[in-house]
Amino acid sequence: MRIGVICPYSLTIPGGVQGQVLGLARTLRRLGHDTRVLAPCDGPPPDAGVTPLGNSLPTAANGSVAPIAPDVPAQLRTIRALRDEAFDVVHLHEPLCPGPTQTAVMFKSQPLVGTFHAAGGSAAYRWFEPFLRWMSGRLDVRCAVSADAEQMARDALGGEYLLTFNGVEVDAFAKADPSRTDGPTIFFLGRHEPRKGLAVLLEAMTRLPPNIRLWIAGEGPETTTLRDTAAGDPRITWLGRISDEERARRLRGADVFCAPSLHGESFGVVLLEAMAAETAVVASDLPGYANVARADQDALLVPPGDAQALAAALDRVLRDRSLRGQLVSSGEGRAAGFSMDRLAAVYLGLYASVIERAASA
Repeated sequence: MRIGVICPYSLTIPGGVQGQVLGLARTLRRLGHDTRVLAPCDGPPPDAGVTPLGNSLPTAANGSVAPIAPDVPAQLRTIRALRDEAFDVVHLHEPLCPGPTQTAVMFKSQPLVGTFHAAGGSAAYRWFEPFLRWMSGRLDVRCAVSADAEQMARDALGGEYLLTFNGVEVDAFAKADPSRTDGPTIFFLGRHEPRKGLAVLLEAMTRLPPNIRLWIAGEGPETTTLRDTAAGDPRITWLGRISDEERARRLRGADVFCAPSLHGESFGVVLLEAMAAETAVVASDLPGYANVARADQDALLVPPGDAQALAAALDRVLRDRSLRGQLVSSGEGRAAGFSMDRLAAVYLGLYASVIERAASA
Protein backbone atom coordinates (compact mmCIF):
# COMPACT_ATOMS: atom_id res chain seq x y z
CA MET A 1 0.00 0.00 0.00
CA ARG A 2 1.31 3.46 -0.89
CA ILE A 3 0.30 5.88 1.85
CA GLY A 4 0.57 9.65 2.07
CA VAL A 5 0.39 11.30 5.49
CA ILE A 6 -0.04 15.08 5.67
CA CYS A 7 0.67 17.20 8.74
CA PRO A 8 -0.30 20.90 8.75
CA TYR A 9 2.30 21.78 11.39
CA SER A 10 6.06 22.19 10.95
CA LEU A 11 7.81 18.91 11.71
CA THR A 12 10.93 20.69 12.95
CA ILE A 13 8.98 22.27 15.82
CA PRO A 14 8.01 19.85 18.62
CA GLY A 15 4.30 19.15 19.00
CA GLY A 16 1.84 16.38 19.74
CA VAL A 17 0.40 16.08 16.24
CA GLN A 18 3.86 16.18 14.67
CA GLY A 19 5.00 13.36 16.94
CA GLN A 20 1.99 11.25 16.03
CA VAL A 21 2.51 11.78 12.30
CA LEU A 22 6.20 10.83 12.38
CA GLY A 23 5.66 7.88 14.72
CA LEU A 24 2.79 6.47 12.66
CA ALA A 25 4.78 6.83 9.42
CA ARG A 26 7.77 5.01 10.93
CA THR A 27 5.54 2.18 12.09
CA LEU A 28 3.75 1.85 8.75
CA ARG A 29 7.11 1.65 6.97
CA ARG A 30 8.33 -1.00 9.41
CA LEU A 31 5.20 -3.00 8.61
CA GLY A 32 6.11 -2.93 4.93
CA HIS A 33 4.00 -0.05 3.59
CA ASP A 34 5.50 2.66 1.38
CA THR A 35 4.70 5.79 3.43
CA ARG A 36 5.62 9.40 2.80
CA VAL A 37 4.93 12.44 4.99
CA LEU A 38 4.13 15.86 3.50
CA ALA A 39 4.52 18.79 5.89
CA PRO A 40 6.10 22.22 6.47
CA CYS A 41 9.67 22.12 7.77
CA ASP A 42 11.64 25.05 9.17
CA GLY A 43 14.99 23.49 8.44
CA PRO A 44 16.17 20.03 7.38
CA PRO A 45 13.40 17.39 7.49
CA PRO A 46 13.59 15.21 10.62
CA ASP A 47 13.12 12.01 8.63
CA ALA A 48 14.21 10.71 5.21
CA GLY A 49 10.59 9.90 4.42
CA VAL A 50 9.46 13.54 4.60
CA THR A 51 8.70 15.87 1.69
CA PRO A 52 9.15 19.44 3.02
CA LEU A 53 6.54 21.95 1.86
CA GLY A 54 8.26 25.15 3.02
CA ASN A 55 8.56 27.19 6.19
CA SER A 56 5.75 27.74 8.69
CA LEU A 57 4.03 30.85 9.96
CA PRO A 58 3.37 30.89 13.76
CA THR A 59 -0.38 31.35 14.28
CA ALA A 60 -2.36 31.65 17.54
CA ALA A 61 -4.70 28.68 18.02
CA ASN A 62 -6.39 26.99 21.00
CA GLY A 63 -4.36 28.94 23.56
CA SER A 64 -1.11 27.98 21.86
CA VAL A 65 0.87 28.83 18.72
CA ALA A 66 0.48 26.59 15.68
CA PRO A 67 3.35 26.56 13.11
CA ILE A 68 1.23 26.26 9.95
CA ALA A 69 1.96 27.00 6.27
CA PRO A 70 -1.06 28.67 4.60
CA ASP A 71 1.03 30.45 1.93
CA VAL A 72 0.54 29.85 -1.80
CA PRO A 73 3.96 28.21 -2.46
CA ALA A 74 3.27 25.56 0.18
CA GLN A 75 -0.10 24.75 -1.41
CA LEU A 76 1.44 24.46 -4.88
CA ARG A 77 4.07 22.08 -3.49
CA THR A 78 1.30 20.04 -1.86
CA ILE A 79 -0.69 19.74 -5.09
CA ARG A 80 2.43 18.78 -7.05
CA ALA A 81 3.48 16.16 -4.47
CA LEU A 82 0.02 14.59 -4.40
CA ARG A 83 0.06 14.39 -8.20
CA ASP A 84 3.58 12.98 -8.47
CA GLU A 85 3.44 10.48 -5.60
CA ALA A 86 0.21 8.74 -6.74
CA PHE A 87 -0.77 7.57 -3.25
CA ASP A 88 -3.38 4.85 -2.80
CA VAL A 89 -4.75 6.73 0.21
CA VAL A 90 -3.97 10.04 1.95
CA HIS A 91 -4.23 10.44 5.72
CA LEU A 92 -4.80 14.02 6.87
CA HIS A 93 -4.11 15.05 10.47
CA GLU A 94 -6.20 18.09 11.46
CA PRO A 95 -7.72 17.98 7.96
CA LEU A 96 -9.40 21.40 8.09
CA CYS A 97 -6.37 23.34 9.32
CA PRO A 98 -5.34 26.09 6.85
CA GLY A 99 -2.49 24.88 4.71
CA PRO A 100 -1.56 21.52 3.16
CA THR A 101 -4.30 19.38 4.72
CA GLN A 102 -7.04 21.79 3.69
CA THR A 103 -5.54 21.95 0.19
CA ALA A 104 -5.56 18.14 -0.05
CA VAL A 105 -9.27 18.15 0.80
CA MET A 106 -10.12 20.86 -1.72
CA PHE A 107 -8.14 19.19 -4.54
CA LYS A 108 -9.11 15.65 -3.58
CA SER A 109 -7.75 13.03 -5.97
CA GLN A 110 -7.29 10.02 -3.66
CA PRO A 111 -9.38 8.49 -0.84
CA LEU A 112 -9.01 10.64 2.27
CA VAL A 113 -8.88 9.63 5.94
CA GLY A 114 -9.04 12.57 8.33
CA THR A 115 -8.01 12.54 11.99
CA PHE A 116 -9.16 15.34 14.32
CA HIS A 117 -6.90 16.01 17.31
CA ALA A 118 -7.97 19.35 18.80
CA ALA A 119 -10.37 19.81 21.70
CA GLY A 120 -11.79 22.75 23.59
CA GLY A 121 -13.48 24.77 20.83
CA SER A 122 -12.34 26.72 17.78
CA ALA A 123 -13.29 30.22 16.66
CA ALA A 124 -12.50 29.25 13.05
CA TYR A 125 -15.16 26.55 13.19
CA ARG A 126 -17.73 29.19 14.15
CA TRP A 127 -16.61 31.78 11.61
CA PHE A 128 -16.33 29.44 8.61
CA GLU A 129 -18.87 26.77 9.54
CA PRO A 130 -20.65 26.33 6.14
CA PHE A 131 -17.37 26.08 4.22
CA LEU A 132 -15.77 23.71 6.73
CA ARG A 133 -18.86 21.50 6.86
CA TRP A 134 -18.65 21.16 3.08
CA MET A 135 -14.96 20.32 3.29
CA SER A 136 -15.42 17.74 6.02
CA GLY A 137 -18.00 16.01 3.82
CA ARG A 138 -15.23 15.27 1.30
CA LEU A 139 -13.44 13.01 3.80
CA ASP A 140 -14.10 9.31 3.27
CA VAL A 141 -13.58 8.54 6.97
CA ARG A 142 -13.44 10.91 9.94
CA CYS A 143 -11.52 9.87 13.06
CA ALA A 144 -11.06 11.60 16.42
CA VAL A 145 -8.31 10.81 18.92
CA SER A 146 -10.48 11.36 22.00
CA ALA A 147 -14.06 11.88 23.09
CA ASP A 148 -13.35 15.60 23.57
CA ALA A 149 -11.94 15.91 20.04
CA GLU A 150 -14.95 14.03 18.67
CA GLN A 151 -17.38 16.30 20.52
CA MET A 152 -15.70 19.44 19.26
CA ALA A 153 -15.74 18.25 15.64
CA ARG A 154 -19.28 16.89 15.80
CA ASP A 155 -20.68 20.09 17.34
CA ALA A 156 -19.06 22.26 14.69
CA LEU A 157 -19.22 20.05 11.61
CA GLY A 158 -21.78 17.32 12.18
CA GLY A 159 -21.13 13.89 10.73
CA GLU A 160 -19.96 10.60 12.20
CA TYR A 161 -16.53 9.90 13.71
CA LEU A 162 -14.56 6.78 14.51
CA LEU A 163 -12.97 7.13 17.94
CA THR A 164 -9.31 6.11 17.71
CA PHE A 165 -6.44 7.17 19.98
CA ASN A 166 -2.91 8.54 19.91
CA GLY A 167 -0.17 5.96 19.85
CA VAL A 168 3.19 5.65 21.58
CA GLU A 169 6.31 3.92 20.24
CA VAL A 170 6.77 1.87 23.40
CA ASP A 171 10.23 0.45 22.70
CA ALA A 172 11.72 3.89 22.01
CA PHE A 173 11.05 4.79 25.65
CA ALA A 174 11.27 1.42 27.39
CA LYS A 175 14.74 0.71 25.98
CA ALA A 176 16.26 4.21 26.24
CA ASP A 177 19.38 4.71 28.36
CA PRO A 178 18.27 6.76 31.40
CA SER A 179 19.84 10.15 32.08
CA ARG A 180 21.69 10.28 35.39
CA THR A 181 20.34 12.23 38.35
CA ASP A 182 21.83 13.38 41.64
CA GLY A 183 18.64 13.21 43.67
CA PRO A 184 14.88 12.60 43.42
CA THR A 185 13.98 14.19 40.07
CA ILE A 186 10.84 15.60 38.46
CA PHE A 187 10.67 16.10 34.70
CA PHE A 188 8.51 18.68 32.87
CA LEU A 189 8.25 18.71 29.08
CA GLY A 190 6.12 21.16 27.13
CA ARG A 191 5.77 24.57 25.55
CA HIS A 192 6.24 27.40 28.05
CA GLU A 193 2.82 29.00 27.73
CA PRO A 194 0.04 29.58 30.27
CA ARG A 195 -2.10 26.54 29.46
CA LYS A 196 0.76 24.11 30.15
CA GLY A 197 0.85 25.14 33.82
CA LEU A 198 4.62 25.39 34.29
CA ALA A 199 4.11 28.41 36.57
CA VAL A 200 2.03 26.18 38.86
CA LEU A 201 4.80 23.58 38.98
CA LEU A 202 7.38 26.25 39.84
CA GLU A 203 5.18 27.42 42.70
CA ALA A 204 4.82 23.81 43.84
CA MET A 205 8.61 23.49 43.88
CA THR A 206 8.81 26.15 46.60
CA ARG A 207 6.88 23.72 48.84
CA LEU A 208 9.12 20.70 48.16
CA PRO A 209 12.24 19.59 50.10
CA PRO A 210 15.67 20.96 49.11
CA ASN A 211 16.88 17.59 47.77
CA ILE A 212 14.26 17.53 44.97
CA ARG A 213 15.51 18.23 41.45
CA LEU A 214 13.49 19.54 38.50
CA TRP A 215 14.34 19.19 34.81
CA ILE A 216 12.45 21.59 32.54
CA ALA A 217 12.48 20.92 28.80
CA GLY A 218 10.96 23.07 26.07
CA GLU A 219 10.65 26.78 25.48
CA GLY A 220 7.99 29.36 24.67
CA PRO A 221 6.70 32.88 25.26
CA GLU A 222 6.86 32.52 29.06
CA THR A 223 10.40 31.12 29.26
CA THR A 224 12.17 34.35 30.24
CA THR A 225 9.54 35.34 32.80
CA LEU A 226 9.45 31.90 34.38
CA ARG A 227 13.23 31.64 34.55
CA ASP A 228 13.34 35.03 36.28
CA THR A 229 10.70 33.81 38.74
CA ALA A 230 12.78 30.76 39.62
CA ALA A 231 16.16 32.49 39.47
CA GLY A 232 18.51 31.39 42.19
CA ASP A 233 16.92 27.94 42.71
CA PRO A 234 19.86 25.55 42.12
CA ARG A 235 17.50 22.57 42.06
CA ILE A 236 16.11 23.54 38.65
CA THR A 237 17.82 22.71 35.33
CA TRP A 238 16.51 24.47 32.21
CA LEU A 239 17.17 22.17 29.26
CA GLY A 240 15.63 24.19 26.41
CA ARG A 241 14.43 22.35 23.33
CA ILE A 242 15.61 18.74 23.36
CA SER A 243 15.80 15.94 20.78
CA ASP A 244 13.50 12.93 20.74
CA GLU A 245 16.39 10.79 21.95
CA GLU A 246 17.09 13.05 24.93
CA ARG A 247 13.39 13.20 25.75
CA ALA A 248 13.32 9.41 26.02
CA ARG A 249 16.47 9.40 28.18
CA ARG A 250 15.13 12.09 30.51
CA LEU A 251 11.81 10.30 30.86
CA ARG A 252 13.65 7.09 31.76
CA GLY A 253 15.94 8.87 34.21
CA ALA A 254 13.36 10.93 36.10
CA ASP A 255 11.52 9.61 39.14
CA VAL A 256 8.29 11.47 38.28
CA PHE A 257 6.95 13.05 35.12
CA CYS A 258 4.74 16.07 35.86
CA ALA A 259 2.09 17.45 33.48
CA PRO A 260 0.43 20.41 35.29
CA SER A 261 -1.62 21.68 32.31
CA LEU A 262 -4.59 23.94 33.00
CA HIS A 263 -6.82 23.22 29.97
CA GLY A 264 -6.86 22.47 26.24
CA GLU A 265 -5.40 18.93 26.32
CA SER A 266 -7.15 16.54 23.94
CA PHE A 267 -5.11 13.41 24.62
CA GLY A 268 -2.27 12.79 27.06
CA VAL A 269 0.21 11.02 24.80
CA VAL A 270 3.15 12.44 26.77
CA LEU A 271 1.77 10.68 29.84
CA LEU A 272 1.83 7.41 27.90
CA GLU A 273 5.43 8.08 26.90
CA ALA A 274 6.35 8.49 30.56
CA MET A 275 4.51 5.28 31.43
CA ALA A 276 6.34 3.44 28.64
CA ALA A 277 9.61 4.78 30.10
CA GLU A 278 8.67 3.22 33.47
CA THR A 279 8.29 6.60 35.17
CA ALA A 280 5.55 7.56 37.63
CA VAL A 281 3.15 10.30 36.52
CA VAL A 282 1.57 13.23 38.38
CA ALA A 283 -0.78 15.30 36.22
CA SER A 284 -3.72 17.66 36.24
CA ASP A 285 -7.15 16.07 36.40
CA LEU A 286 -8.23 17.07 32.89
CA PRO A 287 -10.53 15.03 30.61
CA GLY A 288 -7.76 14.76 28.00
CA TYR A 289 -5.40 13.25 30.56
CA ALA A 290 -8.04 11.05 32.19
CA ASN A 291 -8.47 9.42 28.76
CA VAL A 292 -5.20 7.59 29.31
CA ALA A 293 -4.29 7.90 33.00
CA ARG A 294 -6.65 6.24 35.45
CA ALA A 295 -6.58 8.14 38.74
CA ASP A 296 -4.61 6.39 41.50
CA GLN A 297 -3.84 3.49 39.15
CA ASP A 298 -1.64 4.83 36.36
CA ALA A 299 -1.08 8.32 37.80
CA LEU A 300 -1.93 10.72 40.58
CA LEU A 301 -4.30 13.39 39.21
CA VAL A 302 -4.74 16.74 40.98
CA PRO A 303 -7.00 19.77 40.42
CA PRO A 304 -5.55 22.00 37.69
CA GLY A 305 -3.94 25.18 38.96
CA ASP A 306 -3.66 23.98 42.58
CA ALA A 307 0.03 24.31 43.45
CA GLN A 308 -0.45 22.99 46.98
CA ALA A 309 -2.18 19.82 45.78
CA LEU A 310 0.44 19.35 43.08
CA ALA A 311 3.29 19.67 45.58
CA ALA A 312 1.61 17.19 47.92
CA ALA A 313 1.15 14.62 45.14
CA LEU A 314 4.73 14.99 43.93
CA ASP A 315 6.10 14.71 47.46
CA ARG A 316 3.97 11.63 48.12
CA VAL A 317 5.19 9.81 45.00
CA LEU A 318 8.84 10.72 45.60
CA ARG A 319 8.75 9.60 49.25
CA ASP A 320 6.67 6.43 48.82
CA ARG A 321 8.69 3.87 46.85
CA SER A 322 5.87 1.33 47.02
CA LEU A 323 3.32 3.76 45.54
CA ARG A 324 5.78 4.75 42.84
CA GLY A 325 6.31 1.11 41.94
CA GLN A 326 2.56 0.50 41.71
CA LEU A 327 2.07 3.49 39.40
CA VAL A 328 4.97 2.38 37.19
CA SER A 329 3.71 -1.19 36.93
CA SER A 330 0.17 -0.14 36.05
CA GLY A 331 1.43 2.53 33.66
CA GLU A 332 3.55 0.04 31.70
CA GLY A 333 0.48 -2.03 30.94
CA ARG A 334 -1.56 1.05 30.10
CA ALA A 335 1.07 2.28 27.61
CA ALA A 336 1.18 -1.11 25.90
CA GLY A 337 -2.55 -0.80 25.23
CA PHE A 338 -1.92 2.42 23.30
CA SER A 339 1.06 1.21 21.27
CA MET A 340 1.73 2.69 17.84
CA ASP A 341 1.59 -0.84 16.41
CA ARG A 342 -2.02 -1.16 17.55
CA LEU A 343 -2.88 2.26 16.16
CA ALA A 344 -1.25 1.45 12.80
CA ALA A 345 -3.34 -1.73 12.56
CA VAL A 346 -6.51 0.31 13.09
CA TYR A 347 -5.58 2.78 10.36
CA LEU A 348 -4.47 0.07 7.93
CA GLY A 349 -7.94 -1.42 8.20
CA LEU A 350 -9.47 1.97 7.43
CA TYR A 351 -7.12 2.57 4.51
CA ALA A 352 -8.01 -0.78 2.95
CA SER A 353 -11.71 -0.06 3.41
CA VAL A 354 -11.68 3.36 1.73
CA ILE A 355 -9.47 2.12 -1.12
CA GLU A 356 -11.89 -0.74 -1.76
CA ARG A 357 -14.89 1.61 -1.71
CA ALA A 358 -13.17 4.01 -4.12
CA ALA A 359 -12.38 1.14 -6.50
CA SER A 360 -15.98 -0.03 -6.40
CA ALA A 361 -17.27 3.46 -7.09
